Amino acid sequence: MADKEKKAVQDSKVEKATTDEAKAAEKVAKAAKGAGKSDKPGFLTRASKGTKKFFKDFKGECKKIVWPDAKTVLKSTGIVILVVAIVTIIVLGIDSALSAGVKGLKGLATGETETTTSAVADDHDHDHEDEGKEDEKKAEETTEAKAEEKETEAEETTAAKAE
Repeated sequence: MADKEKKAVQDSKVEKATTDEAKAAEKVAKAAKGAGKSDKPGFLTRASKGTKKFFKDFKGECKKIVWPDAKTVLKSTGIVILVVAIVTIIVLGIDSALSAGVKGLKGLATGETETTTSAVADDHDHDHEDEGKEDEKKAEETTEAKAEEKETEAEETTAAKAE
């Protein structure tokens, strides 16, 4: 049996060598046959074939499209508009609630009380000349407060030196 196995292995090696030689010979023949020209078509030829194939496929895909009837389109459009309106109302509500919350927190942080819209409207009705007078009053108050602070510091310093 060992002889049969050895013979089978040798036969397969011979067949493989013969097959490899045949393939190599075919390659050489092919190379010699087309030595001056390429197997590939030119760029423009390939491009035009690709373009033709693209438009042919495109036409086939367009035939597969199933267009909805007018009733379905109107129904879908109405649903989309309704959903957009509902989402808009929800976002508006959330935005208003968050804005009010932030204003409330800001008021708490600064210690101010919330003003009504009528007070704000009344505040904007006054004359701009009054604004200049108010600024002058504030400046005078600030100057007076600084003068009092200096006097207090001077008195403290004098008292500290006396002791």
